[in-house]
Amino acid sequence: MQIEYVWIGLAVILLLLELWAINVVLRSTGGWETKGLWLVILIFVPLFGLIAWAMFGPKREMPEHHRS
Repeated sequence: MQIEYVWIGLAVILLLLELWAINVVLRSTGGWETKGLWLVILIFVPLFGLIAWAMFGPKREMPEHHRS
């Protein structure tokens, strides 16, 4: 396997993790100021932003889903 494919694979994994983290941030119960700050960090500093979000970001506080 060529080294380029390894880097492409790692970039795809990073992209998927970024999209997942952005989704979790948007669905969290935090205020819009906090969400906006995390989104800016995640988008403009992808790898280090993802690491910082995993360490210091919002914990698994998701809004309750109401069943109709």
